[in-house]
Amino acid sequence: MAAPEIDALTQALARLPGLGPRSARRAVLHLLKRRETALVPLIAALTTVEARLATCSNCGNVDTRDPCAVCTDPRRDQTSLCVVEEVADLWALDRARLFPGRYHVLGGRLSALDGVRPEDLSIDALVGRVAGGGIDEVVLAMNVTLEGQTTMHFIADRLSSLPVRVTQLAHGMPVGGELDYLDEGTLAQALRARRPVQ
Repeated sequence: MAAPEIDALTQALARLPGLGPRSARRAVLHLLKRRETALVPLIAALTTVEARLATCSNCGNVDTRDPCAVCTDPRRDQTSLCVVEEVADLWALDRARLFPGRYHVLGGRLSALDGVRPEDLSIDALVGRVAGGGIDEVVLAMNVTLEGQTTMHFIADRLSSLPVRVTQLAHGMPVGGELDYLDEGTLAQALRARRPVQ
């Protein structure tokens, strides 16, 4: 039996994706055994991030500053914009260093079953960014799920009246696949083979 504080820490870790109760207990034991080299630095890092965490008002990325490092990077191509569902998708694409432009995070995908409507996502902000000019291409990098494809077609329809080329990732991605779980080779091929939305 552990102290209530240690149980609370275990339960908090168990709520993280990929960690169940057993993995959380192992992580807590590791942190307790290595207090100075693991627990103290983790607490410091969490405290710093919690104090500085910000959502980029431009693209929706999560960073410690607003606008984020991606939006303020002068080396990025300002004429191309990649639209993703979640921050994890942005990080997956950016980690592979395959897309030279900027990003826009929707904050989810349309889903009638889950009650996610267009106004629940940052679609209006996306249309506003594109309508503001200076963007030649919008790459719709939606997950290859029914909801992802529905979201992609909805956005393509909203952008159809604007003078911008709208493309999508190639369908070499596995059906039901999510960007955050794909290897860099698959992501590279999908970006290279992008084509207009039909």
